[in-house]
Amino acid sequence: MKQLRSIASMLLLMTLITGVVYPLAVTGAAQLIFPSQANGSLVEQGGHAVGSRLIGQSFTDPRYFWGRPSATSPMANNGMASGGSNLGPTNPALADVVKQRIDALRAVDPGNAAPVPIDLVTASGSGLDPEISPAAAQYQVARIARERHIDAGRVKTLVAQATSGRQWGVLGEPRVNVLQLNLALDDAQTR
Repeated sequence: MKQLRSIASMLLLMTLITGVVYPLAVTGAAQLIFPSQANGSLVEQGGHAVGSRLIGQSFTDPRYFWGRPSATSPMANNGMASGGSNLGPTNPALADVVKQRIDALRAVDPGNAAPVPIDLVTASGSGLDPEISPAAAQYQVARIARERHIDAGRVKTLVAQATSGRQWGVLGEPRVNVLQLNLALDDAQTR
């Protein structure tokens, strides 16, 4: 009976420490030090959350920049199903999917004969990538300008403003957050 009481006390103590005290301490520290990240890095417009800087969104309207394709299912950019397609380079299914994506890009912008950047036709490892390369954004500039009836130079300026460099100057590659670029595009056109 003495051992049972000792075991029950230890179980209760560890449950309180690991199930209540530790999560509250970590959440509190995150809210103090990194409040934006702790709250999902939400992007707000007009007082309403319209997305996250960390999770991609599907844009299919030709008036908007398109992001990297999502490999999540049953719907695109499903945070609950994060993961890649696991299609290897020798898998014919990958070649078929890439061809379909190239055809979709060519159909919406038939005059664009430039090579399609790889990140516009292949999904990322997480399937939720919110960013594209500056080359992928530049590839879409003429279409956006034509569809919105605005100067291509203005669109290029927005892409340049939305381009983030390498982290700490050495890590990663330059990138463009698609949601933030599309919001800037809408904002620039309404002014």
